[in-house]
Amino acid sequence: MKVALLQTELIWEESETNISRIGTQIENLESIPDLIVLPEMFNTGFTMNAEKNAQSMDGEAVMWMKEQSSSLNTAICGSVIIKENGHYYNRFLWVQSEKIICIYDKRHLFRMANEHHHFSAGKNRPIVEYKGWKIMPRVCYDLRFPVWSRSTEIDLQIYVANWPSPRIAAWDKLLMARAIENQCYVIGVNRIGSDGSGKDYLGHSIVIDPKGNPQTPEHKENEGWIISDLDLEPLNSFREKFPLAMDADKFHIQT
Repeated sequence: MKVALLQTELIWEESETNISRIGTQIENLESIPDLIVLPEMFNTGFTMNAEKNAQSMDGEAVMWMKEQSSSLNTAICGSVIIKENGHYYNRFLWVQSEKIICIYDKRHLFRMANEHHHFSAGKNRPIVEYKGWKIMPRVCYDLRFPVWSRSTEIDLQIYVANWPSPRIAAWDKLLMARAIENQCYVIGVNRIGSDGSGKDYLGHSIVIDPKGNPQTPEHKENEGWIISDLDLEPLNSFREKFPLAMDADKFHIQT
């Protein structure tokens, strides 16, 4: 499965501008991948102005994702601010063939930015099945909570983020940990540039294999695409030779 991660600057709270910029970047891809991964809140940046920036599930950003998936004949994912039934969600969307295949509402809201005062937390742990892969979507701060991402069933975890530069070392290490402990591939997509709240971002978007080894350049901080080809055969072979899941602890998550 060929994946394309977009590491880009996001213009603060300017949805139309960000969508246009990302559309141009997609047009510049040399070939169409099986999956395009965009950052957290890719059309606004990580803003707490939920009421001002929220869209419905029929809004501009969602419709654009549907159009892109249809015209490119591929899957596209990332998170946007959605208002639904009087609540605001930092919502990860997986879209393909002009259809919303999966919705994941961010579970762990970043209290240090008061995200929990502006958004409602998700409760579900959906898995996307795509081209023979089982994929778990996650958003930014979720990365710090390994129990929420623990699974012996999945082949790939995806973390979309606006992860600030002062804590970038934690981002690098935790992505590697999630890959090793779950024996799966991990994708981490983070933005670059500065946002309207004065936060700076260094990117460090990456693909990591099930042994914890980077499949793409480490500590990449410039704008652009990060491309990787993922293969299920080495993953399945590694799991057979080193059956970690057989000794995993069983537990139940209260939602």
